[in-house]
This record gives sequence, C-alpha cells and structure tokens, in this order.
Amino acid sequence: MKILVTGGMGFIGSHTVCELLEGGHEVVIVDNLCNSSVSVLDDIQAITHARPVFYQEDIRDKAAMDRIFAENKIDAVIHFAGLKAVGESVRMPLEYYHNNITGTLVLCDAMRKGGCKRIVFSSSATVYGMNNTVPFREDMPTSCTNPYGWTKMMLEQILQDLAVSDPEWSVVLLRYFNPIGAHPSGIIGENPNGIPNNLFPYIARVAAGTLPCLSVFGNDYDTPDGTGVRDYIHVVDLAEGHLKALDWTVANRGVEIVNLGTSRGTSVLELVAAFEKASGVKIPYKITERRPGDIASCYADTEKAARVLGWKAKYNIEDMCRDGWNYTAKGMKK
Repeated sequence: MKILVTGGMGFIGSHTVCELLEGGHEVVIVDNLCNSSVSVLDDIQAITHARPVFYQEDIRDKAAMDRIFAENKIDAVIHFAGLKAVGESVRMPLEYYHNNITGTLVLCDAMRKGGCKRIVFSSSATVYGMNNTVPFREDMPTSCTNPYGWTKMMLEQILQDLAVSDPEWSVVLLRYFNPIGAHPSGIIGENPNGIPNNLFPYIARVAAGTLPCLSVFGNDYDTPDGTGVRDYIHVVDLAEGHLKALDWTVANRGVEIVNLGTSRGTSVLELVAAFEKASGVKIPYKITERRPGDIASCYADTEKAARVLGWKAKYNIEDMCRDGWNYTAKGMKK
C-alpha cells in the first residue's frame, strides 16, 4: 500500500516509516520540519535502503494537502503531525488548538476528496485525565488538564463523528503511553530541537554532558519510591503497533480505540538507574516541586491491543535504555 505519514520525520514518525518500508509499503511523508530535520531522510534510507517521497509542507495548508493527494494515490494515512509539549500548550493554547485541530480537519478533508478513508491517529494516554485508577482501559471516561490533552480528546471525537457520518471510514485511535529508546541501529532516535520536554532525552543529554542535571518533579507521590510512575514503551514496539493498526483498517470499518503500552510502570528513579546501568554514566539529579497536572501513576491495560490488533510489546526497560544510549553515544562521536 501507499501510506501517507504526516510528521514522518519526527521521533515516532521516522521509526514507523522504517517499519513501513521494511514491510514492503510505499511511503509519502509530509512534515513542516518544525521539530525535525531533513537529514532524517538520509537516515531512513541508511536503515531501509529505500527513500520515501517527501513534501516539506504544513498540513494546515489546504492547497498543499490537496496537491499531495492529487499527485499520489494514497491508500491510508498515519497521522503524527502535531505539537506535543504539555507545558508549552498551557502557555500557547491558541497555537496548539490551531495546529493540531485545524491541521487534522484540513487533512481529513483532503483525504475525503482524495478517496482515502483509512486513518491511524496518534492520540495519547493523557486523555485518561486525573481521576481514573491504573491500569488505564480504553472504556474508561476521559478528561484533560491541559490544551495539548484537549486537542487529543477533541480529535478523537471528531474522527469518531466522521466515521459515524460515513461508514466507509476506518479509524484507529492509538493512545500512546511513554515512547522512549531508539532504533537498534543507533541511526535514528529522539533528538528534539532545544531543551527536551520529555524525561528520556533529557536524561540522555545529562549523560552526554550537554545538560548539567536532571530535575525530578516530586518525590512524595504514592508510589514505591515517591517519584512518578509511567508506562515506557520502546519506540520500535510502538511503530510496529501502527502497522498492526493499519492492517485493522484494511480488514474493518468503523472505529477502534487501542492503548499502546507495556502494562508495566517504571518510576523516574528506576528509569534513571536503568539508564545509568546501560550507559555506565552517573546521572546527577535534584528533587524539585511537583508539576501541576502530573499524576502519580500511569500505565496501560494492553489486553485490547493483543486481542484486536494481535500486538504486544517485546522490549523491556533495559532494552529501551540500551538503544537510547547507543543513539546518544553515536551522536557524541559525530
């Protein structure tokens, strides 16, 4: 199949593109490069020996999106493109709503006109909010505490409404937990522009010596060591989950909401210890105040992913830290 991957030059997008190409699919990427680099195309080619078609465009650009669908017979879309930093979304709500929601509306309109009605959407475990008990199941009520989360909730609703309006649509809403690690080759990984918003790349930069110290936000949660517990998933496992979701859209119509996680929680300090073991580098850290909106524990019930998609995570936290450090260490040598 020919798959359009929006945001395909980013962390999760680029790993999914590699899995698609190695699975025999043709890939078209659209990305505005606001948090990625055109050099990722060379990296994808180095891993897969194939080069996807690339458009440097913004998905909010209606004319550009219509042109992409006119020039390519797209069979399905995997939609990653979106701003994703919780704290930044609180400071910049209009930018987040405009980018994430308007972009998806333009994309879906272009899909409809182009005769493409299969989409796998990048949602988030943040939609489970503050009041559910772990593990989080897909049938639990949703709520949000920040504009980023609201964009995911709203887009889940929009895509469900679209599928109700037209039964030809096939929609999978994938609720990610916490993707970390890197491709085992060490060629691609998470390398955000500026200071990282996420824990794992921040730890990696402290280990590399480019940041001085890790801030741990709170050590008084009701968890085994007092620090926040999250469900970390290897980015390659996550990418493979998208291919399973794509298979579902070919065989089915309607909507499925599916968690992608490991069903296991790891605390901040446990992750730091695992990274120290993988890298052989001591990670200096300091305890600071909790961040507003953070919850004590967040991990997935993944029974539905196994039952509906035939997918289960294969990698453990040691694998994630090993591959993430391999990517960071290779970057240090360049």
